[in-house]
Amino acid sequence: MGVATTACIVAFAWLITECVTGAIEGRGLDELMPYIGALAGVAVIRASLVYAQDFIAARGAARVKSELRLRVLDAVRLLGPAWLAEHNTARVATLLGRGMDALDDYFSKYLPQLILTVIVTPVIVVVILFQDPVSALFILVTLPLIPLFMVLIGWATQAVQRRQWSVLGTLSSGFVDTLGGLATLKIFGRESRQVTRMRAITTDYRVQTMKVLRVSFLSSFALELAASLSVALVAVSIGLRLVDGSLVLGIGLFVLLLAPEAFLPLRQVGANFHAAAEGVAAAEDAFVILDEARQVRPDAAVPAGEERSSGVLQLRSVSVDYGSGQVFAPVSTEFAPGRLTVIAGPSGSGKSSLVAAILGFVPRSGDISLGGKPVLAGAADRPWLAWTGQRPSLFLGTVADNVALGSGHPDPERVRTALTLAAAAEISPDLAVGVAGSGLSGGQAQRVGVARAIYRTLENSCSVLLLDEPSSALDHETENRLLDGLASIARSGTAVVVVSHRAAVIERADALLHVNSLAGVSAS
Repeated sequence: MGVATTACIVAFAWLITECVTGAIEGRGLDELMPYIGALAGVAVIRASLVYAQDFIAARGAARVKSELRLRVLDAVRLLGPAWLAEHNTARVATLLGRGMDALDDYFSKYLPQLILTVIVTPVIVVVILFQDPVSALFILVTLPLIPLFMVLIGWATQAVQRRQWSVLGTLSSGFVDTLGGLATLKIFGRESRQVTRMRAITTDYRVQTMKVLRVSFLSSFALELAASLSVALVAVSIGLRLVDGSLVLGIGLFVLLLAPEAFLPLRQVGANFHAAAEGVAAAEDAFVILDEARQVRPDAAVPAGEERSSGVLQLRSVSVDYGSGQVFAPVSTEFAPGRLTVIAGPSGSGKSSLVAAILGFVPRSGDISLGGKPVLAGAADRPWLAWTGQRPSLFLGTVADNVALGSGHPDPERVRTALTLAAAAEISPDLAVGVAGSGLSGGQAQRVGVARAIYRTLENSCSVLLLDEPSSALDHETENRLLDGLASIARSGTAVVVVSHRAAVIERADALLHVNSLAGVSAS
């Protein structure tokens, strides 16, 4: 397509030259009509090529952008919630949203124009060289100045654009944090202070954006000035030689029409580079995430086709280290199917960290196996496990939608069974749920989260059901009904593991695991 575009440019200049010189020589309209018709045809072909190039580039950019977004999402899934908590959810969301969208200009404009420049500019310079070596010499001397200016200006643009992207991430994080704590801020009368902080970040972002625009306009001016002066030198040279008769009109006009086309691709590359600069900054962050995910080396997973319902989950010298020392002493224990095992211990003893290690959400030492086979060390797919955390995330939809989350073919009967086992039989599956579970009480939202894990257990015949503080917001009667449901699941052959410090849960345990950050783990 680049070769065809170049041919159209040369043909267009030649046809205009023939029409103009023919008219000056006194040729009639009948003689010029073939040239005029060909000129119109070339114009249509060139416009069609430009449209096709833009269309193909846009389609390609959409595919690349979608692929990169999916790869980043998969990398975040592999790195796990612990990594996400350290790197701020709002920044990652901004990267996956606006950051990936900003790559449109890079893939649909900058890269195609760069490829076109490599083809068009050398061919046009060679054509001019054969027609008028003097003009070609002027172009060859001035042409390298434009890439030189682009490199120098690009360094300045990169630094400014990186700063703007960083401030945008700070703004996104601050906005999300403010929304999350808005009720608390209102209660303690601190909303005005947060407004001042957000205004300062917004002002900083506006200042950085104006810096980017200023650099972009200045660089565009520099590139346009260099190209215009270069074409002007060629035009002056042609004019002087036309006056003294050393150059014929046809060649002079042909070269004069081609000279701007030699500089145009480079100018457009410079302009598109600035348009794509934000996307480039976002891509750098995306590749950092991909590189971090590449360093995660999961062990071999339990084969999906094997029976998992009777496997024993074994931990051998498992511990978690966040960089400041071990959270708890190495744990060696097992969770057998058919038993309700409770993990207990004082606050801060490492119960949640132990759960995160089992889930693969945090880096850990030691070995974990199911039925004698090693399970994933990274936060990858775990078909043998169903779990819910202390604060399950609920989304806009119905209770059934939330319970069957992730199921390819939701089963209404299984949804009702899961709700019953989670002591939530009175909650209608068709009940509408708002964002973040609005419309449900804290206890109801907690039980819907437990029902989601139970639904996955029933659907996938999971070997392990892991619940973190599932009854912390429940009254005594509801808690007992929930424990009855969990005991029923355990009797079906699933290893049920519950993290809790409540006496009622500990009393119902078939096995008890005490976690202490200093003394380690004791089983009873």
